[in-house]
Amino acid sequence: MIFNLFQEILEYIQQNFIYLHPGYTVLNTTVFGTILGISILFIIKMFKYIKKDPADLILPIFPFIFFGSSARALVDNNIYPINYILVTPGIYLITGFMAIFTVLFSVYIERKTNINYRYIIFTLGTIICIPNILYMAPINYIASLQVIGVWTLLSLIFLFLKDKWALLKNRFNLYILMAHLFDASSTYIAVDFYGYTEQHVIPSLLTGLVGSAIIMFPLKIAVILGSLYIIDSYIADKKIANMLKLAMFILGIAPGLRNFLSLIMGV
Repeated sequence: MIFNLFQEILEYIQQNFIYLHPGYTVLNTTVFGTILGISILFIIKMFKYIKKDPADLILPIFPFIFFGSSARALVDNNIYPINYILVTPGIYLITGFMAIFTVLFSVYIERKTNINYRYIIFTLGTIICIPNILYMAPINYIASLQVIGVWTLLSLIFLFLKDKWALLKNRFNLYILMAHLFDASSTYIAVDFYGYTEQHVIPSLLTGLVGSAIIMFPLKIAVILGSLYIIDSYIADKKIANMLKLAMFILGIAPGLRNFLSLIMGV
């Protein structure tokens, strides 16, 4: 009886939380969000312990983001096999643990050798990306230019506004907004021009109501600018504020890259 109950629990987890089939639900989105929030609390404590600013990692951590997103894109296009390690949440858990370990290792090496820990993180992250890059299929340049073109046009608007808008004078804030604009651009082009479907719960609902993924642009802009304003106005602790912002950056650029790479390899 206990064995059967255990099997039923495993089957329930597999069906609702292991991403072997398309689509997110309210349940797994809520659970994943809760886990992410708890993880951020622990990571904030880690940054306070190692006495580093999360804002300094926006560039060094990028190869790890690319690693996780490109691995998922390679699965999407049947270049990598579908298994528990390479799908959500497996690939992102592995990537997250690798990134955290690399940060701690790099800080340790910096203290022993005076080599800037950010260089070590970026170098190690770049190395692990090499197999993914080598396995990438021929690129569809038309789809690439469509996404990059839309993203560039929208980004230029905020680049021109940054000196007139206090919120965007902070480069970190600007990079976060641009990351989410990239996610919105890749989603819009994939859904509206190439027949892809939105998989996340709220964006999927809004896209269905409007009949176009163009809704992602005002949605992203409103939510991100609103969140950045709240963080800058009400969170005094710099490490907490910058960790929340780093998480926002990752939540924008990671799915954006995954969508972009899946699209340009799959068209």
